[in-house]
Order: sequence, then C-alpha cells, then structure tokens
Amino acid sequence: MHHYFAIHKPLGFLSQFKNNSKRKKRLLQELYDFPDGTMAVGRLDVKSEGLLLLTTDGKWSNELRSHQFEKVYLVEVDGFPKEENLKKLRQGISISIEGKFHQTLPCKAEKIDKPQFGCIEDRMVRTENHGPSSWLKITLREGKFRQVRKMTAAIGHPTLRLIRSEFASISLSPLKKGEVRELKKIELERINEKINLRKT
Repeated sequence: MHHYFAIHKPLGFLSQFKNNSKRKKRLLQELYDFPDGTMAVGRLDVKSEGLLLLTTDGKWSNELRSHQFEKVYLVEVDGFPKEENLKKLRQGISISIEGKFHQTLPCKAEKIDKPQFGCIEDRMVRTENHGPSSWLKITLREGKFRQVRKMTAAIGHPTLRLIRSEFASISLSPLKKGEVRELKKIELERINEKINLRKT
C-alpha cells in the first residue's frame, strides 16, 4: 500500500532524505517518521519553503511532474516589476538550465498584496534600507531547477522569498512550518482522475 503526504517544508531544509554534500544539511526525516521508499515529488531548493508532496508511489510521482498539474508560488521580489515585465513572464522567457537555454512555458503572473500569511511565517527578509520589495503570484506547469528564481532575475527583479502555496490543487494551508499530513482520499481521487483523463 502506497503513502501520500503533504508537508510544509521550512526554510533551510533539503527536499530529500540523503545528503550528497560534505556539508551538514537538514533533511526531511527530521520532521516525520516517513515510511521506507518515500520520495519528494519534485523539489524546493534549500532557500525556498512551502508545500512539498511526498509519496512511496514512483509512478504517481512521475505523473504529477507532467505539465498537466499547476504549481502556485508566492514570490517576494526586489523592487516593483512593471506590467511589461510580467507580460514577458506570462509569454515565456529564456533562462539557463544546466548551461543550456530553456524557453519557459507560458504561465500566469500577477502582482498581489503582501499575503495574509496564516500558516506561513511572517518574517522580514531584509530591512527597508536595502530598497523596496513587492509580491507576485506565479503559476507554472513545469518545474525546472530554480526556475522561479531564474525567471524573476531575468526581468531584473531577483527573488527574495519563495513560497509554494499550491500543487495539483493541494493547498499548503492549514499546515504550519514543519507539519506533515497524509493526503485525503478525495484529494487523491481528484488527482488520479486527472491522471487517467490524460492517458485516455
């Protein structure tokens, strides 16, 4: 029987169970007694936080990484992006992935007010002396390495804070930092229905 989890990955944790670096890193098994064979569905880098899905089901994990499922990010960026720059994000922008140029898929990108954090830690990433910041909501159907950070840097507004708030219609709320829950039957049914539709 496979297991399916949602976790609120805190800042500073690797999205994995083994540390391939010589440096000591905080790993997911510190947060919960996961069953053997549990893997992350995609990753959030060590400086990012928010919703991470995990499972023991490798086939399910592969399906969720397809372009069918959206990932929603709340992104604090340096400065105030103009509408013309957001349009570039929406249309697709060229970024470097492993030394090669990649044209991102069209996406949704909009300015938002500072989130009412609720389950997310409200913290300051820098003082106002270092310049103003603003928030974006970016919705992707792909997830290349450090993609959101590279996209905002490409329009001249580096990412200061990155929070994944939703993945495959699963919400981060109400999980608080470091909390884990098993996915509900209705959530799995909804996802599996989309997977089956894609295969027909």
